[in-house]
Amino acid sequence: MQKLLPPILFMLTLVTMSLTCWWFELPHYLLFPLNLIGLPFAFAGLMLSVRAKRQFIRADTNVMTFGEPNKLVVEGVFKYTRNPMYLGFVISLLGFYLLLGANELTLGFVVLFVLVSDRWYIRFEERVMLEKFAEQYQAYCRNVRRWV
Repeated sequence: MQKLLPPILFMLTLVTMSLTCWWFELPHYLLFPLNLIGLPFAFAGLMLSVRAKRQFIRADTNVMTFGEPNKLVVEGVFKYTRNPMYLGFVISLLGFYLLLGANELTLGFVVLFVLVSDRWYIRFEERVMLEKFAEQYQAYCRNVRRWV
């Protein structure tokens, strides 16, 4: 599972949502042009993830999920959520869910992404951050929520 990085899981989830919708000819509860309301969410979510990644790069710290962090980033979007990259992926997937017609099964894939991200990736990263930054990270966690 360590080889399955979050951006790859995001893409797999998106492709699976799309193929499932097409393959099973799922009903669309949000028809064109109303489904286009998902476009700004899909785009904004991706931009949030990109912005957070760029912030890591500017801070010269590790971006890779399973690598060791060398700095605690608490500025910019990290002042509002401890996991802006994951949050961005979820917002984007919700946008694609709307674009695909807002079917329950496609929403299930978004929920599955949230669960895997929260229980696997984020929990792992939190353990590493706590070991590395101890009290500084605990103080950050007291002030900033995991998601929103």
